Amino acid sequence: MAPSREGRGSEANRVIDWQFAPFDRLTPRQVHDMYRLRVGVFVVEQNCVFQDVDGLDPKCSHLLGYDGGELVAYCRFVPAGVKYKEPSIGRVITAPSVRRTGLGKVLMAEAMRRAAQLFPGQHLRIGAQAHLERFYNEFGFTKTSEPYDEDGILHIDMENR
Repeated sequence: MAPSREGRGSEANRVIDWQFAPFDRLTPRQVHDMYRLRVGVFVVEQNCVFQDVDGLDPKCSHLLGYDGGELVAYCRFVPAGVKYKEPSIGRVITAPSVRRTGLGKVLMAEAMRRAAQLFPGQHLRIGAQAHLERFYNEFGFTKTSEPYDEDGILHIDMENR
């Protein structure tokens, strides 16, 4: 899979090497990097014991953003009918080393672009950590549920139409 340098992180002041593929086309190194980043943030940093390897990854496409050889941004694309009735973007994450640089917005903009190609004409549903509601509002998502507890963290459902 050839790297894509389409998404330049001008806000992040860096060039991100975006790599995008379905699970069965990821290299062993990419799978390792993906799980290392997800567990490091969602399980260790957020002190949340949950089953990150949830069985959905093989059904998903994955967007990995590398800065040099380090995975610094990631999300997955869940097809309609797998988690929700609608397609979804999930496991949106940036590495601690790049927080507060604007890379989260660059990642989400790239994710929205890829979602439009993967799921043309379809709206998306996400399960977002409640404190990130305003962040996702910037990408056209609006709250569609009351806050609920998921693994000890308040979440809300959001949709873009």
